[in-house]
Amino acid sequence: MGHLLDARVLRWGLAGIALGSLIGGMAAWGLGHPTLAARIWAGGTLPVIAWLAVSIARDLAAGRLGVDAVALLSMGGAVALGENLAGSVIAVMYAGGNLLEDIAVARAERDLRSLVDRAPRIAHRRDGDAITDIPVETIAASDLLVVDAGEVIPVDGLLTTDSATLDEAALTGEPLPVRKTRGALVFSGTINAGETFEIRATAVSGDSTYAGIVRMVTAAQTAKAPFIRLADRYALLLLPATLALAGLAWALSGDEVRALAVLVASTPCPLILAAPVAFIAGVARAARLGILVKGGAALEALARTHTVVLDKTGTLTVGGARLVAVETASGESPDEILRLAASLEQASHHVVAAAIVSAARGRGIALEPPEGVHETMGSGLEGHVGGKLVKAGSYDLVCGALHPEPWAQRALRRAAWRSALSIFVSVDGRAKGAILLADELRRETPHAIQSLRAAGVKRIVMLTGDNAEAAETIGAALDLDSALANRSPGDKLEAITVEQRLNPTLMVGDGINDAPALAAAGVGIAMGARGASASSEAADAVILVDRLDRVSDAVAIAKRTRRIAMESIGVGMGLSGIAMIAAAFGWLPPVAGAVTQEIIDVAVILNALRALTAGHGLGRRALKPAVTLALQEDHRGLEATLDRMREISDALDDATGAPAVALIREASMLVATRIAVHERRDEDSVYPQLRATVHDGDGLAAMSRAHREILHLARLLNRLAEGLSASDADRYLIRDAQRMVESIEALVRMHNAQEEDIYENATA
Repeated sequence: MGHLLDARVLRWGLAGIALGSLIGGMAAWGLGHPTLAARIWAGGTLPVIAWLAVSIARDLAAGRLGVDAVALLSMGGAVALGENLAGSVIAVMYAGGNLLEDIAVARAERDLRSLVDRAPRIAHRRDGDAITDIPVETIAASDLLVVDAGEVIPVDGLLTTDSATLDEAALTGEPLPVRKTRGALVFSGTINAGETFEIRATAVSGDSTYAGIVRMVTAAQTAKAPFIRLADRYALLLLPATLALAGLAWALSGDEVRALAVLVASTPCPLILAAPVAFIAGVARAARLGILVKGGAALEALARTHTVVLDKTGTLTVGGARLVAVETASGESPDEILRLAASLEQASHHVVAAAIVSAARGRGIALEPPEGVHETMGSGLEGHVGGKLVKAGSYDLVCGALHPEPWAQRALRRAAWRSALSIFVSVDGRAKGAILLADELRRETPHAIQSLRAAGVKRIVMLTGDNAEAAETIGAALDLDSALANRSPGDKLEAITVEQRLNPTLMVGDGINDAPALAAAGVGIAMGARGASASSEAADAVILVDRLDRVSDAVAIAKRTRRIAMESIGVGMGLSGIAMIAAAFGWLPPVAGAVTQEIIDVAVILNALRALTAGHGLGRRALKPAVTLALQEDHRGLEATLDRMREISDALDDATGAPAVALIREASMLVATRIAVHERRDEDSVYPQLRATVHDGDGLAAMSRAHREILHLARLLNRLAEGLSASDADRYLIRDAQRMVESIEALVRMHNAQEEDIYENATA
């Protein structure tokens, strides 16, 4: 970093000398001292020539010959031919071009540099009742730390306070604060946007997420893209072409000044400046979205992506066990089954137990401390909760060799087709329910796959260690080109090697077992939102926000950055070529040629800086983030209603008479008071705002059609439930009601997911 700073100081000094000599010489010439003026101009040009000669010699010693040779020839030729004013102007323009590059690069690096500058230095450690300020470097894992309002979290840790509100924008690019609850993992570098809270450190400073980000930022700032080196090779074609044209102009006109003018007009700043500025701008643009690309080389590799290989667990799916359903015997309460199981599972450290406890707390269910718990490893556990003997575990542990009851058969069947784990629960020796846990697709996964296709990816493959049935189910649902199952880390590495031989391949993963494949791919992206890991170290880029659709953003940014760099080089060199031809015909003297070349340089840099922008949405209004957050919260509020609708549908399998009527009426009431109200509000107040932000009016019309279908089913269910008596509830009516409830629940879930995709794309 010190070497880079010294080089920048030297460039600023040379530019100052060149500009000072140009102004001083013009002053001397204006006062009637042309000889003195010429000497001043030459004196300001020679230091730039010397610096350039040393730079070229250093490159030649390293086996490189770049485009600076043309600039050296033009300045040296101007001084040798007595065109000292032209030489001074060229020196100012060339040194000034380097300063413009520094300014442009500094502008592009600002977002990256801000990450480093805001790293915390002090932490507050709690020792009993005392709180001590300590250097971040001295934090040890398991230390209890206090984070005050507005402070940056110093290291990764687990939240020990009931809740916390965090601003993760600097890491993830997400503009809205997120709320975390007790036990959640929080990352260093995020800001406490709420009240003071405490965390239990899980990593030392050097191993925390933010320290890894700082290391990757440093790499991003210093790495040189292959595309930038490719620009140097393009320049080798320019050098002989320039010399040939200059020689031809001199030979045909007999005027050596024309040859000098050609050299001046060909000063190849577009090649020198365009690629570095564009690629650093692209890296900075990605950083704003929570995508940390480790330098221009990784960005250039992303731009060439043909095939994307995606790990399943933790990448396409949320990773870890999630509650998908609570199946119950007739007349039992799902919340009570979950309460008893979660109370018992508090005594276990198994990942399944943690998932059940988390699910219960997420529903606001109060748990009791269990007593006399005995755990059978691999099968389950039993103990007393509130004076009742509760068992939770496999069907064999809980139910023994008994033939499954109808509700239990249904639970086992649903667990099988969902690839879910079933935990049966018995109370005082009688099986009363089953909890189904599964690793579900991320909400954004379908949209992420579509976005990859839109970004130009030709082939998408899923790679997983899971069984073939689960892999094929997900592959078919997402319309993937291939689903490779039962793959060990070694098998994954082999699959990536094969794909990479065929086409440039991008690998996306999140676990330690993905690290070899990430390193072997043409470019690897790690889903690093859960903290630093071997996969993040092996990858060429890290997604800091836990969102799969950022992968398509990374590919799109890389392709656009490369396109802008190519445009800048092509247009800049085209304009330089026109200027060279004009100079060869004597229409552009050396001084005018130097000024023209500087105008071209400025245009090239401004164009390259377009890589900092999103590149779309001109003339489009956007939803405010607060509006989107409110809409998403509204959807979250419907989750409990939709879960209850699913439970009612399941309960109608066995219900008859008055119990069936009560269930149908409850479903109708939920639809009328919660779901129908929500859909009408969306249609009347939200969609008018969306129409002003999205271009696809036909797509919104289709979404409105879904509103009408949901409301139509709501009216049918209400008509069926209205005035319904136990004597009317035959099995055909119950079946019709069950189908309506299932249809409404499934349609609303799918519709909400589609709306959230639209909300996010329409947000400012």
